[in-house]
Amino acid sequence: MDLSNLLTERRNPYTLDIDKVSSLEMCMLINEEDKKAAVAVRNVLPQIARAVDEIAARLARGGRLFYIGAGTSGRLGILDAVECPPTYSTDPEMVQGIIAGGYPAIFKAQEGAEDSQALAQEDLKAKKLTAQDCVVGIAASGRTPYVIGGLEYADKIGALTVAVSCTKNALISAKAHIAIEALTGPEAITGSTRMKAGTAQKMILNMLSTCTMIKLGKVYSNLMVDVKATNQKLEERARRIVMEAADCTYEQARDVLAKTGGRAKPAILMVLLECDLQKAEALLAENNGFIAKALANADR
Repeated sequence: MDLSNLLTERRNPYTLDIDKVSSLEMCMLINEEDKKAAVAVRNVLPQIARAVDEIAARLARGGRLFYIGAGTSGRLGILDAVECPPTYSTDPEMVQGIIAGGYPAIFKAQEGAEDSQALAQEDLKAKKLTAQDCVVGIAASGRTPYVIGGLEYADKIGALTVAVSCTKNALISAKAHIAIEALTGPEAITGSTRMKAGTAQKMILNMLSTCTMIKLGKVYSNLMVDVKATNQKLEERARRIVMEAADCTYEQARDVLAKTGGRAKPAILMVLLECDLQKAEALLAENNGFIAKALANADR
């Protein structure tokens, strides 16, 4: 295995003395490197936007989104996936994270698992992957066998494939319909890709899921109007969202949310249109859950 050509494995010339400086200087050096993650992501925005459009179209037709990866990359996929249900009230099946080595690998490294292409195929088969689905393979090095195996299987099934890496001409890029290569460069600590490569990957996944949810009507203005109010903090957040969207008082927001079972979308329409729950739900159904469209078509 030759890692010498991978950007993520090269030695960083700017941090050669990081073990000799003060704690503050260490932090400053790492912070300077972290800034490069945002620039690297900006350079691949067209590819990310293309992936968003493709993913949103498939999810709108009932497809699912799977993130697959090993180690840090796999954990980042799981992190992004598990936040979708509470943030956007998605079905837990809609966005899922799969990590090499399964559940134990979330908490303890299962290093050997990433070397098996067959394991990824088995994991996707267990999810009953279809041509309607999307598979995003994540690997900072761009060469993880587990991810390659998953992308190859997904392509054979006819699913959309997206590769997210941090090296140029990555092996996984050749296996995907859409290649996203955020070139973050050498890490502050050589090979520690959980650092700025991981930061760039998280930023990309944030964009993929967030922009997809916006395109599915789960955001009104910049408010997450499909929030699932499952605890006190989220109940309070739902009230603030209704107040902002409908320009109403706290008491009005609280009372109307009580009528909707904590659902902000119909609550907003009920206040803005001065209608009952049945009318609000009907408008949302007619307009695929988009509040702006429901408001525009309310008088038609």
